[in-house]
Amino acid sequence: MPDCIFCKIVAGEIPCSKVYEDADMLAFHDIAPQAPTHVIVIPKKEIPSLDQLTEEDEALVGHLVLVVSKLARDLGLKGGYRMVVNCGPDAGQSVDHLHFHLLAGRQLKWPPG
Repeated sequence: MPDCIFCKIVAGEIPCSKVYEDADMLAFHDIAPQAPTHVIVIPKKEIPSLDQLTEEDEALVGHLVLVVSKLARDLGLKGGYRMVVNCGPDAGQSVDHLHFHLLAGRQLKWPPG
């Protein structure tokens, strides 16, 4: 998608406050944090949402979840954290590129939304 902001971040066209990167993933601080710790974790492969995942993406998504767990340890999130994936506009997905939110640093309420 030509206007995908996350694709532009992956390409280095838009700067980010990077906290993790490998060949398949990028993680960076959200510019409008919803908690004291709010990190966005994205695959470098452009996948619009959970609905567009295929069996080919299984290892990639597994790796993404492991990266979230690693980041939580590396960031010292000892009190707990939440990993959120929004799928579609009714769920609050505002960027059509699969991404996970890592939220922590305050008491998170349930139910969300």
